[in-house]
Amino acid sequence: MDVIKNKEYGLDQEQLARFAKAMGHPARITILNYLASMDSCYFGEIHNELPIAKATVSQHLKELKDAGLIQGEIETPKVKYCINRENWEKAQSYFATFFADCKPKTSCC
Repeated sequence: MDVIKNKEYGLDQEQLARFAKAMGHPARITILNYLASMDSCYFGEIHNELPIAKATVSQHLKELKDAGLIQGEIETPKVKYCINRENWEKAQSYFATFFADCKPKTSCC
């Protein structure tokens, strides 16, 4: 990970924060779990897995897509989604490095 220099965030910290923010809702975690178990999936199949409105599912998919964790492809009249494998591997690496580097040295309580 980049070390903070001159009170600026490094690219690694910014990307990790984008991934973390995108994963910051239980519906998005459910979507990622579902897509990770599939090669690809259509919007309707994803919607059937969640107890929320279609418009809400669309918003969650947009957040995940904007963060680069998933990708979508239009196959008229449907949209097919899948895990963005390249960014998925980056996210795994960023989180693993973050948790490995952030070990408390002493107990604070």
